[in-house]
Amino acid sequence: MDKVTKQKLCEFLFTFLTEERKSLFDEVLKYRTRHLTVVLENIYQPHNASAVMRSCDLTGVQDVNVIEKNNKYVENPQVSMGSTKWLNIIKHNETENNTLKAIQSLKDQGYKIIATTPHKHSFSPFNLPLENKTALLFGTELTGLSEDAINAADDYLRIPQYGFTESYNISVSVALILFTLTERLHNSNIIWQLSPDEILDIKLEWAKRTIKRSDLIVEEFLKF
Repeated sequence: MDKVTKQKLCEFLFTFLTEERKSLFDEVLKYRTRHLTVVLENIYQPHNASAVMRSCDLTGVQDVNVIEKNNKYVENPQVSMGSTKWLNIIKHNETENNTLKAIQSLKDQGYKIIATTPHKHSFSPFNLPLENKTALLFGTELTGLSEDAINAADDYLRIPQYGFTESYNISVSVALILFTLTERLHNSNIIWQLSPDEILDIKLEWAKRTIKRSDLIVEEFLKF
């Protein structure tokens, strides 16, 4: 679909939305970003994965990459609270080693790969360089990231901790890191915002996800 058709379709679909909903879309999109993306590797507890989705939505991270190996992503609606409706979830489950393929795909898109782990001392959320697009890798609840993910990373991130336990829960880690990094981006001169074309695509997708039987409305619109 060309840009002009997308724009006309979006304008048409927006006639089905309330003024409050349209204003909310515009306000939320001011803070949406693809400068950061989250990558979940082989998460097996639905409440943790769903809590991560909720944190991504609330901090403005639009894209979440889910690497599925022996564990499939399963949503817990009571935890996600509808957040997945507003996110782009990219699943990597086509090959035997989905981790390396997912990482290579992100590198091809210009992302710097940052593995989060308590076992390597490198950057913290307070001093991680953010000039480049950044993909944040998070591993399973019990064992963390795989060796493939650790070895393929460009650098490492560790949340400071001062207690006896080894690490934060994954959903807590994501929330702490994303809140800190997005606040730093908002107060920086880095261009982290979405492009006009990305905003149009997301508005169109959000409208379709909001309007009942939008598939039939879109089909009728495109006929003319």
